[in-house]
Amino acid sequence: MSRQIDFAGASGARYRYMPMDESRFLPPAGANYVIAELTEDGATVVYAGETDNLASQTWRSDLERARKKFATAQVLTRLNVTRAVREAERRDLIDAYHPPLNG
Repeated sequence: MSRQIDFAGASGARYRYMPMDESRFLPPAGANYVIAELTEDGATVVYAGETDNLASQTWRSDLERARKKFATAQVLTRLNVTRAVREAERRDLIDAYHPPLNG
């Protein structure tokens, strides 16, 4: 699946994410990521996170935890270099979707 998916934050801002191919080379860049179940009816966000380095794969433990409850969960990413921007976007998405794994 390579289609882009837009998520609207609680602020009304829209964020465009791309499903990630877990086996391909990942850039060593800061990024936001959403773990979601994708269906024809849309995406159900189960976790929203951010990382300083997408290539370090720190998101993988979040994905494994998500797949224990949501077997078809997938990772979607959006590159964001600035930590402050990533954290604000993450909070905006959490406020909008209340992902169950963000506690």
